[in-house]
Amino acid sequence: MITLFRGVHILDLDAGMSAPSDVLVEGQRIAVVAPALAAPVGAHIVEGRGRLLMPGLVNGHFHSPVNHMKGRLDSLPLEIFMLYESPALEGLMPSPREAYVRTQLACAEMLKGGVTAVQDDAFFVPWPTTDVIDAVMQAYADSGIRATVALDEPDLPELDKLPFLADLLPAGLKAALARPREIGASQLLDAYAHLIGRWHGAADGRLAAAVSCSAPQRVSLPYFEALEDLSRRHGLPFFAHMLETKLQRVLGHERFGGHSLIRLVADLGLLSPRMNIIHAVWVDDDDLDLVAAAGAVIAHNPISNLRLGSGVMPFRRIRDRGIPVCLGTDEAIADDSVNLWAVAKMTGLIHNIGDPDYRAWPRAAEILDCLLRGGARAMGRQDDLGTIAPGRLADLTLVDLDTLAFTPLNDIHRQLVYCESGSSVVATMVAGRLVFADGRLQTIDEAALRAEARELFAGRAAALAEAAAAAERWLPHYHAMYARAVGRDVGMNRWVGDTQPTTLRN
Repeated sequence: MITLFRGVHILDLDAGMSAPSDVLVEGQRIAVVAPALAAPVGAHIVEGRGRLLMPGLVNGHFHSPVNHMKGRLDSLPLEIFMLYESPALEGLMPSPREAYVRTQLACAEMLKGGVTAVQDDAFFVPWPTTDVIDAVMQAYADSGIRATVALDEPDLPELDKLPFLADLLPAGLKAALARPREIGASQLLDAYAHLIGRWHGAADGRLAAAVSCSAPQRVSLPYFEALEDLSRRHGLPFFAHMLETKLQRVLGHERFGGHSLIRLVADLGLLSPRMNIIHAVWVDDDDLDLVAAAGAVIAHNPISNLRLGSGVMPFRRIRDRGIPVCLGTDEAIADDSVNLWAVAKMTGLIHNIGDPDYRAWPRAAEILDCLLRGGARAMGRQDDLGTIAPGRLADLTLVDLDTLAFTPLNDIHRQLVYCESGSSVVATMVAGRLVFADGRLQTIDEAALRAEARELFAGRAAALAEAAAAAERWLPHYHAMYARAVGRDVGMNRWVGDTQPTTLRN
């Protein structure tokens, strides 16, 4: 397939945007960038006058399995939120069709907004099965998006992952949380063998595997080491949630001899350039020095961090160390959309109230660097994505500048970050294929998808309500655990307010 973008402005993170140019795409890659190219025979022409061509957006962190649960929960702290979001109940196991449909719901939203690639840290309730893994991957294959997918599954029982619960729970509930998981490390590694063997490099290279420990405190050391071995041997990104909440900081004090989770992973020799450290809110300078020395990436999810009350990540300290940062929406139930433009804008706003020195506040070009180049680096595709140049993969987003967001056009960087919502995106190309153009998705029948999703998940309403009711018996004890962690002094505060909170209302 040959496509010629004619007369487009090209986004430049240093200079703004180019004079009108032509961009020729042959197959999956950009072939030529130059003024006034002759159209090859049979080329599809995309008129670009008054439009901006930019690298495709990369959603650096996402969980697809709750795409159908937007708006189901109030804002809750992560550890309480997870009681309702993903209880390991067999009654919540999806059919392969449900997994396919819910995955495509997010694909549709992302592609229409100019997102060309996503890193999906997919958890599977109550555990992964090959048919559901295949359904998720097939949904990504059929949508045309670029997707890197991991299996976010712990192998430790719930009681081992959290502080204080062993003291707070009555005997019967404590025994329930101490039970081993139904599947262990061996079965999880079998699931990875299936994911990697069948899907890594599929769809002409658009699909790839990653690995995930979910979080260091949620897995046994042998399983952690086995995942690192897979990551190293196959060159796969490694996803790990670390220091997302204050409770996780407290866990290090309680369980790991005062070491933070990042220090723990570094001391085990498992912190590497392949690792995506997700959230990194409750980090200190020692943690960040370790991350920088390892060459790891941090995935920033500011809307999710606010929705769950996790806190504000120290953006400037991270950037000043040269640590690569990508941006993510996190899951749809913790953002209630999959809109990466909103994430970019929030990145440009939330850190302004964390430091009175306005010279340290994020700048628009810097945020776009995280959104584009940072996402490419997180995927390990920094030599292929994030820049429009000959030889690069043709993952591209075309933005109409004749819209209210860009009228009048004063500064392209700032207006992309602060004004654009995704509504100005007129075309999305992945690997040289137009997957959104002419006002509609080219790979998904969106109306049929929405209708099927409504029907399928209406049938899940009773099971979800039952799961929510079952969580209520745990709530007083998890609230007590959370309150105890809130009251601990950990030498930092990542919440916004006048004072460090020490007590919670009953």
